[in-house]
Amino acid sequence: MSRKDRPKRSDKEVEIKLRVPDRAALLRRLARLKAKLDLPRMHEMNVLYDTPDGALARRGQLLRVRAESSAPRGARGAGRAGKPRLVAAPWNILLTYKGRVEDASRGASGAREGRLYKVRHEREVRVMDQDGIASILTAMGLFPWFRYEKYRSTYRLPGLGSLKVELDETPVGDFLELEGDRRAIDRSAKLLGYGAADYITQSYGSLWREHRGHGPGEPSPGSDLEDMLFSKAK
Repeated sequence: MSRKDRPKRSDKEVEIKLRVPDRAALLRRLARLKAKLDLPRMHEMNVLYDTPDGALARRGQLLRVRAESSAPRGARGAGRAGKPRLVAAPWNILLTYKGRVEDASRGASGAREGRLYKVRHEREVRVMDQDGIASILTAMGLFPWFRYEKYRSTYRLPGLGSLKVELDETPVGDFLELEGDRRAIDRSAKLLGYGAADYITQSYGSLWREHRGHGPGEPSPGSDLEDMLFSKAK
């Protein structure tokens, strides 16, 4: 297993999202910046688990099982969104815990900053058996309550260290996720043509909830929000 293929060990995640109105234009800009395609386009199926009364969601916590598999090839590693090819099994399964989102609007000095980041504790482990981990979580009184799928292509920008630039194709539109330290996030966002006013800290569940007309806020178990899945017509 190569180093880049291992789940990250850091216990804190700092990230933002950026809306991508023109995927082709973004890919051209990435090419001009000599971005390296670190991980080709993958399909993800994400399943959130919680207790029947939503205890994790009430505490701002999240437990997710993600199954990744190879996606159809597209232009420059990020093709048109659609249903994935049928594969025997996902090649990568990750169990992820995320803690409550921290107040990231203050800098090291404690002063208010003019931008927001999404900061939360995160622990992630690779598992071998998707059905097995689902059975374990169910036996512990947890149940799957929300699914969302997307396609992800991961890039690296020269000179920005471990910062990840992840292009996500989702049923609610295309987005960039920038994950790394705050300075690298700000610098890469500027290189990509964005400013602090463009930063988004909502989850995909929250964006989907708004898209479906349920109003602002994070989804929670017991709501009537349907899963965020691509249409079969795609």
